[in-house]
Amino acid sequence: MAGYRAASWTFGHIPEGITVPVTELVFLAGYLAWPARRRIVEANASHVLGLPPGDPRLVRHVRSVYRLYARYIVDLMRLPWLSTDELARAFSADDAEVVAAFARLYDGFRDEGRGIIVVSAHIGCIEEFIASVAGRGWPVYGVADDSAYPELYALLERQRARWGVQEIAWRNLRGAFRVLRDRSILALLIDWGYRPDDVPVRLFGAWTTLPAGPALLAGRTGAAIVPVVNRRREDGRLQAEFLEPIEVRGTSPGEVARATQSIADALERMIRPAPAQWHAFKPIWPATDAEAAALAERAAAAGKAAAAGASG
Repeated sequence: MAGYRAASWTFGHIPEGITVPVTELVFLAGYLAWPARRRIVEANASHVLGLPPGDPRLVRHVRSVYRLYARYIVDLMRLPWLSTDELARAFSADDAEVVAAFARLYDGFRDEGRGIIVVSAHIGCIEEFIASVAGRGWPVYGVADDSAYPELYALLERQRARWGVQEIAWRNLRGAFRVLRDRSILALLIDWGYRPDDVPVRLFGAWTTLPAGPALLAGRTGAAIVPVVNRRREDGRLQAEFLEPIEVRGTSPGEVARATQSIADALERMIRPAPAQWHAFKPIWPATDAEAAALAERAAAAGKAAAAGASG
């Protein structure tokens, strides 16, 4: 962790005009030196852009992904050292209106006795939006993995606490339920990669899966799911956007499948305007047609079961 702390201090105290170009060079070197990871990014981008592997446009796009990911890393490392004013300056002038609209939305759900599940993805820099929201005094909690790198989790937990964001370990379901029943905001990232046991969904016209967690939490607590994205504009500043809330009425398999597909639709809308800002370094879609066909069969079976239950 000493290396991470030193890197964070360096990024926080050296101008971006120096750190960004240097970090871009490091990540572009990784693009060349790590072909297995590059092929994963290319496969994901191929689905999004509808381009075949090896297409020159796809190659240029993937290089852009690496460059923009370098910018994201700089932002993430600088974040613990930013003052409230500096954090506010990272956003566009239009963002105050977005935050005000989000505040009205949150107040409405809180008055109804409900919390909010913010679902997002590794696009732009969602951490800066969460920090900005928490800095306004709203109760914000983030779910993170405490098992893979416990020391890093503990360090990030302390850093995020400075912004007002409280961490919940991903296995702490009781804590997640408590947060939502207290009418707070729970932030979840949903693009952690394809897992065959998750909920089948269609994303960019192909079968994959997304986790059932957001829909199950919402169905059990009455919370609303609000998709949020925080993209970077051409001028370098950030612009947040939240999409229509997703309501979940219960935890039946059919309702969980419907809500999770709605989340997938929102994810597609988050990615499409700026696909190079999507930092997807794990396989998002299954590797074989047989796996995709199995997902389609599972989805069809769930749909029939839901229809039977509704008619019964």
